[in-house]
Amino acid sequence: MLFNSLEFFVFLAAVLVVQAALAPTPRKVALLAASYLFYAAWDWRFLSLIALSTGLDFVVGAALGRDPGTQPEAAPPGRRRRLLLATSLVVNLGMLGFFKYAGFFATELAELLAPIGIRPTPFVVSVVLPVGISFYTFQTLSYTIDIYRGRLRPTQSLLDFALFVAFFPQLIAGPIERASRLLPQIESIRRPSSVEFSSGFRLVLWGIFKKVVIADRLARVVDFVYASGTEPTGPEIWLATYAFAFQIYCDFSGYTDVARGVARMLGFDLMVNFRLPYLARNPAEFWRRWHISLSTWLRDYLYISLGGNRRGTFATYRNLMITMLLGGLWHGANWTFLLWGAFHGGLLVGHRALSSTLYRVAPASDIGAWLWAWSSRLLVFHLVCIGWLIFRADSVAHATTLLVRGFTSVSPGAAAQWWMPLCILLLPLMAYQYWQTRLDELEPIESAAGVIRYLVPSMFLFAIILLGEDFGAPFLYFQF
Repeated sequence: MLFNSLEFFVFLAAVLVVQAALAPTPRKVALLAASYLFYAAWDWRFLSLIALSTGLDFVVGAALGRDPGTQPEAAPPGRRRRLLLATSLVVNLGMLGFFKYAGFFATELAELLAPIGIRPTPFVVSVVLPVGISFYTFQTLSYTIDIYRGRLRPTQSLLDFALFVAFFPQLIAGPIERASRLLPQIESIRRPSSVEFSSGFRLVLWGIFKKVVIADRLARVVDFVYASGTEPTGPEIWLATYAFAFQIYCDFSGYTDVARGVARMLGFDLMVNFRLPYLARNPAEFWRRWHISLSTWLRDYLYISLGGNRRGTFATYRNLMITMLLGGLWHGANWTFLLWGAFHGGLLVGHRALSSTLYRVAPASDIGAWLWAWSSRLLVFHLVCIGWLIFRADSVAHATTLLVRGFTSVSPGAAAQWWMPLCILLLPLMAYQYWQTRLDELEPIESAAGVIRYLVPSMFLFAIILLGEDFGAPFLYFQF
């Protein structure tokens, strides 16, 4: 059930009506049932995986909460507590690894052994990747890890915890919420105010607009140039790469906007997942603005656990590389994702190594600082785009070919006729982001005059109806 489909809006209308009519506890039950129905629309068989993660981590969390050492000032965790946490990690990551990576690594092993005459028959898992498993797995793991670290008390309600895991607006592609933030909202479930409901609806319209009007139209050029077997020219490759940068941003941030808007219409507040990432002035800032729920998860549960920056320069660089490699691998079983993670790890290491020098040479005058800031933004954007080329390519060999042709083939090809239409397509996004930057607000429409507050969403709605491309096209991050 896709956000950009009539089926979803019929489902949402029914959920909103039911929620408005029920008392708090029945509302939770109905919302959990709706969340399971939403997920079952993809494949009802995989509900068993959500149920297993829910039941396991609820029991593990309760057991950790009964043990001494739950509070930060208590004695260090004992062997039993480590075993409980290990159980949660092994089962959850085991399921994620099995469904997401087992077939890939079995096939790679067979190809590796073939040149020396060993031809094993690999066990290739021929199952559909359960949608959303990367997201809800990280969400449930954060719950048990936080209890283990003494930063969270376990919930006493299985109903509340099940709704935390399966809450349908953010179940499929995030944001990856923390129990410390979402569980209290579920425990004290409330009806939204009229202001929250209307602002949530406006956010939904903006997200759908970014998806069906901008992202899905950019996809035409991207898919044409990146199709295997084609020989695009350098300008075509870079134009398609810029298009993909905005396609993946509008697609994923559009999903997040819809998720946050729907949640707000139900009385919940989900975390911000994007903060104008292409305005970042360095690689570290980019990851503070892009897919914030994943980057902060990796920081808090992986980078810091590895030692962060507390054990010297070399260890810091190592930890950054490991974190970004695993962050790349999180996106799927493909060497391009691992290479993309290594590329961003290298950018973070390079920026950290040069940060003190860059600070010293940065101009102090107002005009110099302005030029420095925008030069930095342009450089970081283009480095990120090189990363997107690697990310979007079908294979490492395909990425290599595109990079070589991108710097050696100078014929304009079809790019000459694509530039203007794509720039016009991106104008609404640029105008809205200028508005956001000017007011320093992610939702400037909420502080606008009344007529603007209703005129702009009406324009989004008409554009969606008249210009929306391929309603029902899946969101890109569903495959991760």
